[in-house]
Order: sequence, then structure tokens, then C-alpha cells
Amino acid sequence: MNAAALLSVSGLTRRFGGLTAVNGVTLDLHVGEVHAVIGTNGAGKSTLINMLSGEIEASEGRITLDGTDITGRAQWKRARDGVGRSYQRTTIFPEFSVHENCRLAAQAATPKPWAIWESSRGCATSSASADAALEAAGLAHEAQRIAGTMSHGAQRQLEVAMCLATNPRVLLLDEPLAGMGAEETDRMLTLLARLKATHAILLVEHDMDAVFRIADRITVMVNGAVIATGNPTEIRENPEVRTAYLGDH
Repeated sequence: MNAAALLSVSGLTRRFGGLTAVNGVTLDLHVGEVHAVIGTNGAGKSTLINMLSGEIEASEGRITLDGTDITGRAQWKRARDGVGRSYQRTTIFPEFSVHENCRLAAQAATPKPWAIWESSRGCATSSASADAALEAAGLAHEAQRIAGTMSHGAQRQLEVAMCLATNPRVLLLDEPLAGMGAEETDRMLTLLARLKATHAILLVEHDMDAVFRIADRITVMVNGAVIATGNPTEIRENPEVRTAYLGDH
């Protein structure tokens, strides 16, 4: 893409004692793209996301958001700067309504600790953010449903909606399709295709059929290092990728 990257990573490395979990990763995330990161278990994909979101400090390298160095910035500050993420495991409040899940996410992004006289449930700002997020995620019709009664796929959709309620510019999605059936996968891919128009999306995913359907760019990791980055056709035809990951010999 010609536009400048919204999130840029250069030489990112993470060591745990003598183990190098992520080794010199460089990549760019652009608005308008789904950038997938693939690799076998232990390749360093989740560690990479954890560093980008600020949950784990980098041992070396640099992360910039819209040209500003955020390498040492705390996770909560990155979230307020517009870096949102989802997790491998479903992280919702199952006893609350779908709307309340999103409202709580929005409230966390814009807390009002001084408004001790105001009921949080009556906060118009967080409620409006929740409404907008549910609309964007295609869940507006489920707003009053108890979240724990939804299907697995719908709960994963709700996680994306909760992320959207924090008003992110970057979406870091860690295996959002895990455990989904074909119909649920289709709905999620349709959602991601819509969201990429206004967000830079990094997708870590094991479902290769889905990755090659939705990704504009793909980065392949092996043993913590990047062995290839390119469009889906380039990745399919890369002999090193075919040998190391796609199973060809």
C-alpha cells in the first residue's frame, strides 16, 4: 500500500531467559488491510500480539503508532491511543446483557472517577459508544440478550464489538475464529471485511482457508522469526513457506 502504516514494527524481539520467543520481527499495519500472521504453535504469534498491545515488554525493537514511538508505553495508554485487542479465549461477562458488555468496555476506555453522583448505567456517552459498536458488529438486534446464552460464534462477535466500543484504530485479533462452524466463520469474515475500511487489522489465525479468503497481506513466522511476508498468492507460491508451514516437501 502507498499510505503510511498506522502501526509499524521494526526489529521487535522478546527473550525469556535463553529462549527467544520473537526474533527481529518487522511488519506494517495499514488501514484498509487485514494483515494475517500465521505459523505453527510456538511460532511466537501470541507473544507478538502481547507485545503490540503492551502486555509484554519488548527486549529489543521499536513500535510506532501513527509515527509516535509507543514501545515503552503501558497497555492502558496504548488502549486509549487506539490499540484494541481480542483474546484466544472468550472474555465476556456472561451474566450481563450484550449491550452492558459493550457499555462496560466503553466506560473502561473513558472512565469518569470524579462523577461520583452519576450512575454508570446512565452514562449517555458509554451507552452511545455501545450502541455504535453493536451496530458495527452486526449485533444491534441482540442488545438485550444475556451474553452467556449466545452461540460461541456470536460471543466471539461480541468480543469484537466490545473492542470496537473502546474506539480503536488498530484491531489485534488473536484467533477470533477458534471453535467456529462454517456459518459463524462466514459472519466473522464479513465483519472483518467491513471493519478494515476504517481500521488496521492484525489477524492471528490457524484456519488457513479463512486466512487466504480474508487477508490482504500475510506474514509467516517460524521459531519466532518472519520467513516471508506477501499477498496470499505470493505466500502460497513461496517454496520456503510451503516446506516450513503448508506441508510441502
